[in-house]
Amino acid sequence: MKRQMVTLVTFLIAATVWGQDLEKVDYISPFIDGVAAVKKGKVWGFIDESGTMVVDFRNDLIISKQGDYGYPVFNSDRCLFTEKRDGISYFGYIDKTGKTIIEPRFLNATHFTDGWAVALELVKRRVGTNELLEKPLVSYDYFEVIINNQGEVEHYLLDKPIHIALDKEYLRRPPNISCKVLTANLIARLNSDKSWTIKKIE
Repeated sequence: MKRQMVTLVTFLIAATVWGQDLEKVDYISPFIDGVAAVKKGKVWGFIDESGTMVVDFRNDLIISKQGDYGYPVFNSDRCLFTEKRDGISYFGYIDKTGKTIIEPRFLNATHFTDGWAVALELVKRRVGTNELLEKPLVSYDYFEVIINNQGEVEHYLLDKPIHIALDKEYLRRPPNISCKVLTANLIARLNSDKSWTIKKIE
């Protein structure tokens, strides 16, 4: 009986130590913002520094190019993901539990840098009424904006909105973003001649 108890205790200890192992992982990224991306097949998840899986494997995380390889990243406690609706991609952010914190409402977005991200904020405007069908006529524009990690718009980066046809045939790829965050106080804007303008964020 005593030997059986020792065997049982040994088994339970082994299960505790080895039961959480993550096996057959194809890639493990460096730790960034306290977590590392892990790839299994075509899906990605995240582990923390104890090896615990904090974001389960999923196929909607956006890859960030890092040298010769790319993987999803967290920065400012946010990771970028995408969701398709009516054939159009929208972008939002999750936290380190996998919970959606910023709903996927942007036509494109960047990973966070120093608490800021650049996103394309979609705006719907009513421009009239179709009298025959008794339906409103709407127009869509987007603004290039800087958002904080709650998804709130902090700065508008363009002087005027850009008109867009909200149609999957037109939006087969997300519209380009022309600005990027350099630091908490600086952004860079790509000019039409492919040069960059560096601007301070007030």
